[in-house]
Amino acid sequence: MLRPDGRLSLELDAEERSPQDACGVFGVWAPDEDVAQLTYYGLFALQHRGQESAGMAVSNGSRITVFKDMGLVSQVFDDTTITSLRGRLCVGHTRYSTTGASVWHNAQPTFRSGPRGGVALAHNGNLTNTHELEAWLGELTPSTPVPHKTTMDSTNDTSLVTALMVSLGDRPLEDIAMEVLPRLRGAFCLTFMNETTLFAARDPQGIRPLVLGRLANGWVVASETAALDIVGASLVREVEPGEFLVIDEAGLRSHRFAEPAPKGCLFEYVYLARPDTTIAGRGVHATRVEIGRRLAAEHPVDADLVIPVPESGTPSAIGYAQGSGIPYGQGLVKNSYVGRTFIQPSQTIRQLGIRLKLNPLREIIAGQRLVVVDDSIVRGNTQRALVRMLREAGARQVHVRISSPPVQWPCFYGIDFASRAELIAPGLAVEEICRSIGADSLGYISLEGLTAATEIPAERLCRACFDGHYPVEIPPAQADLLHLEAP
Repeated sequence: MLRPDGRLSLELDAEERSPQDACGVFGVWAPDEDVAQLTYYGLFALQHRGQESAGMAVSNGSRITVFKDMGLVSQVFDDTTITSLRGRLCVGHTRYSTTGASVWHNAQPTFRSGPRGGVALAHNGNLTNTHELEAWLGELTPSTPVPHKTTMDSTNDTSLVTALMVSLGDRPLEDIAMEVLPRLRGAFCLTFMNETTLFAARDPQGIRPLVLGRLANGWVVASETAALDIVGASLVREVEPGEFLVIDEAGLRSHRFAEPAPKGCLFEYVYLARPDTTIAGRGVHATRVEIGRRLAAEHPVDADLVIPVPESGTPSAIGYAQGSGIPYGQGLVKNSYVGRTFIQPSQTIRQLGIRLKLNPLREIIAGQRLVVVDDSIVRGNTQRALVRMLREAGARQVHVRISSPPVQWPCFYGIDFASRAELIAPGLAVEEICRSIGADSLGYISLEGLTAATEIPAERLCRACFDGHYPVEIPPAQADLLHLEAP
């Protein structure tokens, strides 16, 4: 059943949010398991990848039921709902919008009926050739408006792909997917299903992560290995770039719909992925600690205490302390319950800004020369407020260290960075940014140092937000809209 009664989720302050990923996807085929409960736990593990909406589609073998709403996983689903969603396979989704408005109609999974039944689809990423796909869909259904353009339907590329999946005739979905997938461009990790079969696919560049796991009597696909851990699935391997998986009663089948050209997102290592996730065989936490060690070597400073901006700055702060020999401590306390809200905050609350999320431990930082380690600087507003707050709490010096290079370019593959005109780094030198945020010194890790910390060759990484070299061509109209200039 579909619930078109979603509530609108509002930001406390759009200027102070961290970079957001598009979403997290989860899929499970397990006839002997409570697949809705497993998906619920899996989405919990992926909540950091999207907090605007959550949903799942469940099939009992003959009928697909879709349940989705605005809000966090715990707000959308309760025990009664989970108990009512019985089946043998399921796909789930947590969403942060990068294309399409933050409204119920854009919550996922999307669902459409076709000649051979229904298709429910969840998507992580961002397509760059939607105009081309719209034209193709228009040729397939000339008498029908493009589905994702209608006023009562979704406005995202996920609905467009779902519409294509049901518009290519009375054929097996496996065959149709092998026709649709090669024509998609950009970043996409898909989990989708019909009444009997679970499908998963990853773009040829493998920009966004997707992994395959094994249950005692079933299979799981998820955006991160942490989701496999929480449902008790063992990691089999990463879904390969350009790979299409089919899981049903006959077992697991793998197809190659495009030649792989790996370009995994470098920002996953900086911020997006959970620290307890594994990428390319190495834990993200270990990578972030190594980033901190290299950051200490590149930008040393005489100080008394290293503190992180929790939680994303914690592993790199540990590494910085190890590399520098400066003691590590907790100087900021994070309120884990601040984030999305369904209540419009007052102007007074808005002005509190970062204090809603972080509060200093005055007895720890008073009189100290601090090294403050954070993951990135996008617009600079968060760091400016943070430095001011630490000085008001008694810090003698505030030296900011960033575990990523300056963010110079917008992302077209599923991360909600600002446009280039809004980013602070393109228009200012590091010394000017330092003065802008009010710090005593500022140091970013180099792109070479960050890349080396991942242990992945540079040619296998997408580093576009740092160097402007995009692995998948960006349409000129889209580039112009976001003020992109040639690097």
